[in-house]
Amino acid sequence: MRWWKVLGLAGAAGVAATGVVIVRSERKRRAYTPDQVRDRLHARLDESAPKP
Repeated sequence: MRWWKVLGLAGAAGVAATGVVIVRSERKRRAYTPDQVRDRLHARLDESAPKP
């Protein structure tokens, strides 16, 4: 029955680690100013637009 405890603790650690990764990426995403976001979106649009 002890291995269930180990498995449960490993699962909880995995969930916590996933949460940390999500929070870090969210902070990085929110660090952009609206002008930076707009410029990046325009650049991506220009790259993906088909050239006639």
